[in-house]
Amino acid sequence: MTDALPPLGSYLRDRRERLDPAAFGLPMTRRRTPGLRREEVAQRAHVSPTWYTWLEQGRGGAPSEVVLDRIATALLLTDVEREHLFLLAFGRPPERRATEGDVGVTPRLQRVLDALTLSPAIVKTPLWDVVAWNAAAAAVLTDYGQLAPEQRNIVRLIFCDPRVRAAQDDWESVARFVVATFRADAARAGDPAKAEALVRDISARSPEFEALWRNHEVLAFGEGIKRLRHPVVGVIGFEYSAFSVDGRPDLGLVVYQPMSAQDEEQVRRLLALREQQLI
Repeated sequence: MTDALPPLGSYLRDRRERLDPAAFGLPMTRRRTPGLRREEVAQRAHVSPTWYTWLEQGRGGAPSEVVLDRIATALLLTDVEREHLFLLAFGRPPERRATEGDVGVTPRLQRVLDALTLSPAIVKTPLWDVVAWNAAAAAVLTDYGQLAPEQRNIVRLIFCDPRVRAAQDDWESVARFVVATFRADAARAGDPAKAEALVRDISARSPEFEALWRNHEVLAFGEGIKRLRHPVVGVIGFEYSAFSVDGRPDLGLVVYQPMSAQDEEQVRRLLALREQQLI
């Protein structure tokens, strides 16, 4: 038998009926259906019982994000269940909620980076702060471990660090691409004040960034080709790809794959020199 309720209402009812009233100190007498009653969920979510009933039945207007979040809390939804609820209601996930453990990456993700021995790989935030990297990235791109956390910003390095600027095979093209893709990411950062402060700071240090920022171009990072001019081994070609990190929409993984056997050998040489502390 097909469920007559719309997907959102069906999901709400299913989650409601899975809850144990006894766990909330509610009486167990005269319950015709399992789980919590609609009015009990409504009371926990601080909404009208009538309105909540209409929501399950697919009647009335759509809920606000704040109210839907209260309902998710009332139903004791996990983060994955809460995301599914928002996808059913709005067709998109909720704004990410910061948690105490949100600094850096998990050990498992770091092991993934480390397994990419000849492919420089980094994890960055929407404001392009690098929060994790592997040995190949330290040898080929930037040794982020030698920088203070606030200095590990890719946009700042591209425009304000002479060494990083000199390493770009076509700096003007790279600069335009970086600003356009950074603009798209910064809009998703969820912290407009922090994004504006970063833009002001880099603009004050780099008139070129300020001019490009005024163009309002927007691009997706996606994938492409990057060539770096390393002072020791010369030009190295990479194919890069960007990935989202599951469960962490605030983080993005970027992997640079050497384009040829010669490019791989150049990366291998730089890793050996770094191991010997010669670079």
